Amino acid sequence: MFKKILLALAVSLPVCAFGQAKFGIVNVDAIVEMLPETLDAKNKIDEASKTYEEENNRLAAEINKKVEEYQALPASTPLAIRERRQQEIQDLDSRFQAFLLNAQEDLANLKEELISPIRLKVNEVIKQVGADQGFDMIIPAGSALYTGASFTDITDEVKTRLGII
Repeated sequence: MFKKILLALAVSLPVCAFGQAKFGIVNVDAIVEMLPETLDAKNKIDEASKTYEEENNRLAAEINKKVEEYQALPASTPLAIRERRQQEIQDLDSRFQAFLLNAQEDLANLKEELISPIRLKVNEVIKQVGADQGFDMIIPAGSALYTGASFTDITDEVKTRLGII
């Protein structure tokens, strides 16, 4: 990402030599966080996360119960029974680990599914502001190591157009 920004700046340098280039900077993350759609998305993600956490707790309790039962077996318990109980615990643990992995993937996919359209909407407004105000380039805030006076922060203009100011 940083290399792309440097490349874009290097390409724009000749433009600076022939005329005054106009650069903008925008805090995309701050804008996305302020949108009501983001709050709705976060609520859906939190709800799904809570459901997964409840299942996680149920599976952990099931494993703990099996471990306690195994530890409570009398010393005279035949080896075949002990091995079967150990295998049950291992199978439960494998299912638990698979569940954790699937839950993480599902939550990541849900987040991407819900947040991507919001980011696309913000990016479209940024492009509109850039075109309307004649910017040669708009860089996300935090990407540049330094921005001088020739950079214009368009974050407030984007917020206004999105109706969040």
